[in-house]
Amino acid sequence: MIGRLRGTLIEKMSPEILIECHGVGYEVTMPMTSIYALPELNQQATLYTHFVVREDAQLLYGFANKVERKLFRLLIKVNGVGPKLALAILSGMSADQFVSCVVHDDLSTIVKIPGVGKKTAERLLIEMRDRLKDWQTDSTDALAHMMPSDVKQTSNFVSDAKGDAINALVSLGYSQQQADKAVKSVFTSDKSSEDLIRNALKAML
Repeated sequence: MIGRLRGTLIEKMSPEILIECHGVGYEVTMPMTSIYALPELNQQATLYTHFVVREDAQLLYGFANKVERKLFRLLIKVNGVGPKLALAILSGMSADQFVSCVVHDDLSTIVKIPGVGKKTAERLLIEMRDRLKDWQTDSTDALAHMMPSDVKQTSNFVSDAKGDAINALVSLGYSQQQADKAVKSVFTSDKSSEDLIRNALKAML
């Protein structure tokens, strides 16, 4: 089991990153809320990970903190929720925001997440309500209390920010049409792909 990685951040192709640890490059899929918190390329980064072994693949999911990983592990226990949908949920909102939706039975916000229909949203509210009874957020974990707009952004803009943002949203489960429309609605030439993804996700929720 791989539970934690610390190494040099080599690539960021949201929602995937490449991190080199002692000469080995690990491809890790992350929710956007965690990617926002990553340092610039070629800097040291620490990830908390969840390793999934399937018949056809071995997948490594990464998180900026233990709070997000804990919620991810609770989400994938819900009937009908796999890792991809759990990542989509954590990309659209922080762990604390999702917990708030569950506590307040906010069905309308949850159904806006790609892949979450009304029945799945209702199931999430019911099953997660029981699982979150003893939920406690580590108050020393700053990211869990940050809105995405509060997280420091990298100044390394990519050449095709719009295309990368659209591709990232499609990878998270949005349709090509939804992704195109959302990114175009927030696009300006001075924004990085991460800025566009963050703003597009906020606009859709």
